[in-house]
Amino acid sequence: MRIVSWNVNGLRAASKKGFADWLREDAPDVLLLQETKARRDDLPKKLVEIDGYTSEFHAAKRRGYSGVAIYSNREPDEWLVGLGDDTFDEEGRLLCARFGDVVVGSVYFPNSQAEGRRLDYRLAFNRAFAEYFDRLRSDGLQVVVGGDYNVAHEEIDIARPKQNTKNPGFLPEERAWMTEFLAEGWVDTWRNRNPDLAEVYSWWSYRFAAREKNIGWRLDYLCVDEGMGARVKSVDILGDVTGSDHCPVAVEVD
Repeated sequence: MRIVSWNVNGLRAASKKGFADWLREDAPDVLLLQETKARRDDLPKKLVEIDGYTSEFHAAKRRGYSGVAIYSNREPDEWLVGLGDDTFDEEGRLLCARFGDVVVGSVYFPNSQAEGRRLDYRLAFNRAFAEYFDRLRSDGLQVVVGGDYNVAHEEIDIARPKQNTKNPGFLPEERAWMTEFLAEGWVDTWRNRNPDLAEVYSWWSYRFAAREKNIGWRLDYLCVDEGMGARVKSVDILGDVTGSDHCPVAVEVD
């Protein structure tokens, strides 16, 4: 199963930049999207009913904000929508599909915003997220959860670490949570396979020609539980794919 995750920064905007053509060419088994910024009913039919795929969306209550989606080339046994807490679910931040004993999730973590204005909310989401997937593991399910985690975990994951220590996405509290999360039996698939590989990012600011200069951040992850980690065959960051300020990330599992 090849799983690709991509923060499209607006699905309707991405559709004008070749999203459907890219999907047909790449043809992942499961595609996880974040920051769709649209409800299912707001989207043209060509984005909802793509040949060969079934799709599900979890939109934010506020129009044009946040939102996640999953496209799958086979019907899941079950869709799992949200965390079960309106505090977070009204922002459309988690959607999962269950295929037998494997759950594949699309997650869009909150941004803590300038001066940490939403840091408390973000850390509360982190805790709820970890507890939710711990429950799935305790039920005997294996997990792949991909998305925009909105954190560059280590200095190797960001082009200019010293200049960003007080900026959202690289705050000590955010990085410490990611360390704790991974220590509790989760695997960052890309870093696990590439422990020392630097200057590989998944997000670049639209300003100052950051992408052309590769001044980026690795914010997008495909994490798996340790059992699923043994089933990982390959990982990739698809930096050549444009259409968003993020690029897709991919994992293949048995």
